[in-house]
Formats: sequence, C-alpha cells, structure tokens
Amino acid sequence: MVPAQNAAPPAKTPADAADPAKMAAPPVQPGARLPGTAPVDEKTYIIGAEDVVRVNTWGHTDVSGDFRVRPDGRISIPLIGEVQASGLTPKALEDEIADRLKASFIRSPNVTVGLTEVRSKNYFINGEVNKPGKYDLVVPTKILEALVNAGGFRDFADQKHIVIIRGAKRFTFNFKDAIKGKHPDQNIFLEPGDVIIIK
Repeated sequence: MVPAQNAAPPAKTPADAADPAKMAAPPVQPGARLPGTAPVDEKTYIIGAEDVVRVNTWGHTDVSGDFRVRPDGRISIPLIGEVQASGLTPKALEDEIADRLKASFIRSPNVTVGLTEVRSKNYFINGEVNKPGKYDLVVPTKILEALVNAGGFRDFADQKHIVIIRGAKRFTFNFKDAIKGKHPDQNIFLEPGDVIIIK
C-alpha cells in the first residue's frame, strides 16, 4: 500500500498544550548570540557602567531580563541579588550568574548574557562633518570608518589635518592620503574616549 502524501502532523494532546516547557521558545545554545543584542565579542568585550545586559536563563523568566549596569558596576537580579558586572566579559558574567543560581535554587542553569546597549565606550567627532557627536564604540573602529559614520565632510573641512585627541596624546590623520592608500599607519583603531577634531 502506498503511504499517503502530505500527511498531517500528529495533533497535540491537551497535556502538550498545557506544558509551558513545550510552549516556550527553545533554549539559546551556548555560544549563540541572543536576539536583539549588540555584535560584541562575548569573550573579550569588557562590560562597563551604563551598558545594558540581557540575561536569559532558560525556563526561569524570573531571573531573565535586561539590566542596566549602575555606576557602582553592579546589576540587581531578582532572587540572587547584587552581581558585579563591570570589568567582566559577557561570558564571565554568564558564568558568575550561573554559579550564583546553582548555589541558590537551580541545579543546572542554562544562562546566556548579551549586550543590548553599549553605553560605556564611546568616541566623539567634533567639527566640520555632517553628523558630529558621540558614537558608541561597539566594534573595533578605525578613524576612516568613524569619519564615514559621521556622514562625510562639510564643504570647507580641512581633510588633510585631522586631529585625534587621546588623553595627553595627539595623533594626526590625512584623509586625502588615506583614500589614496598612503600612510596606512595613520588609520589607527579608536579607543574609548577618543576625540576626532576636523577644522
């Protein structure tokens, strides 16, 4: 006998429909990035004050959610209390939360941590560009990329004598040379707090 084509999937039993574990989304696999989070490297990015972290504990919505890192570097998570987040990578924070949950009430917690907002690391662009202001330093960014992010130059911008201020240090950048492939060593990676000035 030929098997029937396009057979309908088996109907869910009332017990399946009432089981929250079967209704919920599947758990996030270890190493996977949470939906809606910033594209940071969970093993190298260092969390800072004002960043917003997303904690997902599979099967436990009471210890999941978005948490802003306070100026003291901590977040407050229901049921486990204060957790130091500043100075840790998302992976290290993930491990810390999992350890705290194991010590309290969850035998084998599946915890994933991501960043929904990067607010602790910024660079600034000032002067003759179309979009001056503060920019989040989410991913490694070079000067040339930062200038593109700023929407290009205004009509009378001095593109040959751009200054990058980093604390007491000063760097110069010649945009005209950079787009011709000259002096690639000037196109340095930005660091948090850098100020780019275009006169």
